[in-house]
Amino acid sequence: MNYQPTDADIFDRMKAGGPIRKDDPEYGKFSEVVSRTIRLCVEMNAEVKSPDDVRSRLGEIIGTEIDQSTTIFPPFHTNFGRSIRLGKNVFINHACSFLDIGGIIIEDHVQIGPRVNLTSETHPLDPADRKTLLLGAIIVKRNAWIGAGATILPGVTIGENAVVAAGAVVSRDVPPNTVVAGIPAKVVKQIL
Repeated sequence: MNYQPTDADIFDRMKAGGPIRKDDPEYGKFSEVVSRTIRLCVEMNAEVKSPDDVRSRLGEIIGTEIDQSTTIFPPFHTNFGRSIRLGKNVFINHACSFLDIGGIIIEDHVQIGPRVNLTSETHPLDPADRKTLLLGAIIVKRNAWIGAGATILPGVTIGENAVVAAGAVVSRDVPPNTVVAGIPAKVVKQIL
């Protein structure tokens, strides 16, 4: 499938939901950001000495200051960085991976366990077009908790006060005030 030109640059098209193809004439700009982000993540994970240092370095990667109330334990991995937004009083535990090309928004008071994967991008099933990136923003609403080793897939919203059980794979929106578990994740409990 060939790139179809538009008036918007590649970053505007990404914010609008993609798709992003390798034959896009502006793909080089995108690749430069990815290369920079990967380099900065490696440096951050190897050299950080304090929570303030992590906030500062991750703020450089995502392009915005991170509130002092938010804590991120390294290692932390992202492939793009510019599409991550973190609220206040967020806690992100060790070894999390945020593939954020499609956008990842973490609202206030969210807790994220170790080894959690947030993946806002996927690929078409068609083998001829498989290298295309399909984008879908992930939104984690206020006061949600994502348990260790959970995976959140593109386009999913985790509702306010919701809990995603450890190891769950979430492919659909999670209603507020619920607990989801399993593969694929399903509601197993209401939180009153």
